[in-house]
Amino acid sequence: MAARIKGPWDQAAIDQYLEQSRYPMRLACVGGDGFPRVVSVWYYYAEGELYCVAHGSSQLVGLLRRSDKVGFEVAPNEPPYCGVRGQGLARLQDSGQEEVLSLLLTRYLGGTESSLGRWLLSRVAEEVLISIQPVRLFSWDYRERMVDD
Repeated sequence: MAARIKGPWDQAAIDQYLEQSRYPMRLACVGGDGFPRVVSVWYYYAEGELYCVAHGSSQLVGLLRRSDKVGFEVAPNEPPYCGVRGQGLARLQDSGQEEVLSLLLTRYLGGTESSLGRWLLSRVAEEVLISIQPVRLFSWDYRERMVDD
């Protein structure tokens, strides 16, 4: 299923941005009280899907077990502002988390040999792979108008 796209970027530009960005993804789920919960997670983007890993007992995984509908955003916190946000459907998987976790550690930390990397990999059996299929994508790019001559 192809995602609906709005904003200045086409699918190729969105793909390139999500593949190259190293900003954490802000992932939103709806809590049992009806209010959104936003969690920053490391992500990996491939073949039109976003992938992240979370501990099986985390609140994030618990929320995703109740509802697969999510919102997300990948963008810097400082100007000039640009990025991608969207809505999608999340799937929880009990396999593939070790490969994705290794990719995430390399992507965000430069490898798996840090103390954090070793600790996360030591408990990989307790992790859950989260894959997100975007259904709507919104891009924005204010870089040109924010340039200070």
